[in-house]
Amino acid sequence: MGLLTILKKMREKERELRLLVLGLDNAGKTTLLKRLNGEDVGGTSPTLGFNIKTLEHRGFQLHVWDVGGQSSLRSYWRNYFESTDGLVWVVDSSDRQRLRLCARELRALLREE
Repeated sequence: MGLLTILKKMREKERELRLLVLGLDNAGKTTLLKRLNGEDVGGTSPTLGFNIKTLEHRGFQLHVWDVGGQSSLRSYWRNYFESTDGLVWVVDSSDRQRLRLCARELRALLREE
């Protein structure tokens, strides 16, 4: 089910959605978010901690939490789960050497309670 389908099925009074954007470091999470928000993507630096952006689309507010993907931060990802409505997992498919690590981290994340 795509994001637009989810938005269409939400009741009218629930016009806000919190999305968590995760993935390995240097996967393109911040770049993706900046692109969606119409911002310049040049000079993007690693996210230390998290960034929050609010995107508006057809009367809906998407509160997007972009969390750093460095190995030292991954153990904290679970702290962002509460009140999250959806997860966007970003993969840098051009970095073939890290695809296995990416899959392993996603599986570990999905096992979290």
